[in-house]
Amino acid sequence: MTGAPEENQIEPVSIPDDVVPFANFSAPEPLETAPPALARWVAFAGILVSGLMGGLIGFGTSDLLGFPRWASSLVAIGFAIGCAIGVGIVAQLTLRAMNEWNAVHHPEDPR
Repeated sequence: MTGAPEENQIEPVSIPDDVVPFANFSAPEPLETAPPALARWVAFAGILVSGLMGGLIGFGTSDLLGFPRWASSLVAIGFAIGCAIGVGIVAQLTLRAMNEWNAVHHPEDPR
């Protein structure tokens, strides 16, 4: 078999250029990553209002418990900061969820 020509030799197949898959494929444009401006302003207003309400609750509670005015003021500042941080965390998570909800679409879906 060493000297005989091989009859079952496989020829490589050439693919024409017009049959290449995904040759004219274009990726979709990325969507805007920021949440809407109105949602950001509403979240900011909610943080401010929660800080104000937390301060009022802290001051009122400590004043009813008989703390001196300076101590009630310190408690009010602590409550205001705590409430603003808590609502800020919730607002941030809400804005991220809104963004993900609007950003995840199939490339072929109409917008």
